[in-house]
Amino acid sequence: MFEGLSDRLDRSFKILKGHGSITEINVAESIKEIRKALIEADVSYKIAKDFTAQVKEQALGQGVLNAVKPGDLMVKIVHDELAELMGGEQVGINTKGDPAVILIAGLQGSGKTTFSAKLANYLKSKKGQQVMLVAGDVYRPAAINQLKVLGEQIGAEVYTEEENKNPIEISKNAIKRAKEYGKNIVIIDTAGRLAIDEDMMAEISNIKKAVNPQEILFVVDAMTGQDAVNTAKAFNDILNFDGVVLTKLDGDTRGGAALTIRSVVEKPIKFVGIGEKMDALDLFHPSRMADRILGMGDIVTLVEKAQEQFDEEEARKMQKKIAKNQFNFNDFMKQIQQIKKMGNVKDLMGMIPGMSKAIKDVDIDDDAFKGIEAIIQSMTPEERENPKLLNGSRRKRVAQGAGTDIQEVNRLIKQFAETSKMMKMMTGGGGRKMANMMNAMKRK
Repeated sequence: MFEGLSDRLDRSFKILKGHGSITEINVAESIKEIRKALIEADVSYKIAKDFTAQVKEQALGQGVLNAVKPGDLMVKIVHDELAELMGGEQVGINTKGDPAVILIAGLQGSGKTTFSAKLANYLKSKKGQQVMLVAGDVYRPAAINQLKVLGEQIGAEVYTEEENKNPIEISKNAIKRAKEYGKNIVIIDTAGRLAIDEDMMAEISNIKKAVNPQEILFVVDAMTGQDAVNTAKAFNDILNFDGVVLTKLDGDTRGGAALTIRSVVEKPIKFVGIGEKMDALDLFHPSRMADRILGMGDIVTLVEKAQEQFDEEEARKMQKKIAKNQFNFNDFMKQIQQIKKMGNVKDLMGMIPGMSKAIKDVDIDDDAFKGIEAIIQSMTPEERENPKLLNGSRRKRVAQGAGTDIQEVNRLIKQFAETSKMMKMMTGGGGRKMANMMNAMKRK
């Protein structure tokens, strides 16, 4: 995510490293590189120019801070300005209503249908809402079928009228049914086009007038760069939507849309899609995104993701087992499953401060744990429960069962032993201190 932009910004900061103070000359050189980095990331020239002018003003105005290294000060200034450019504060969605109606708009291929299901899953699993999805794309049977499949996957009702080609009638009927069945929220997935046209704009505008939604979200493919910003502006002129959703942010995106869409349409980015799985949806936090762009990681989001998978009772049982040296491969497998539920492994590692640069050229597959799981699954129940049973002949059998060599099995058993030791150390005061520290970071 934003790797190219991160690298170019990092090079611009290096210009100031080694200088004892900030001057107009070294700032001008750094600013020039920052502007170039933004333009290459598909930020419009005007926004890039305004942004760097603001950074320059801030930098020269703080030249008296001799105790701070110029390079570090420039990073702080750029971070704060990036966060401000992207909206400053995280903005939620309005779910008050009887039921609350959320209208989803965007071009075909932007990820509207997938996002609609992801949003339903988010509101259902994290907010405890009763959600109904509405298949309002009457032109593409595939979109209706996709929504039905996704709705079944997340356990949410999908309202369809496959013979009806009037999206306004469908939307009204869905809201009526939602009231009858006590649904809190109705999410209407509307039709998209390959390009903006009058018919499309008239239809979505008429749906808005008919259902009077509490929230209108515009979904845009982040990989389309500056075109995404132009499309958002055209939709906003007609709909006056409430917020933007950036999808495919985990793809090969230059970042221009994420950086500039807020300043062009003056509407907040509310969600970002970071994968195909139904839980691959994050609230958009401008400051955290600025952290990630500048290679600082995003430890707060990482902690939140970990806490979502955290079972307090299970953790207490695990802590007792670790303290008694009873941690085994069954427990190890449970930990792996929890990590996998948190999301893409490379993306998670990138949230650790300092790790994004270290792993940028490393290919980390989503199935990174596949080999480990195969080895553990090739062990007998007794061996998983008591790893000490794994002698030479047993390890050879496990390797054959997992389709690997004995060196890989030996390596895993060694790593398991080292992990067990480390976890035992963490069950003492150090573990409590770390937990307190992580909770404090989350509250900031």
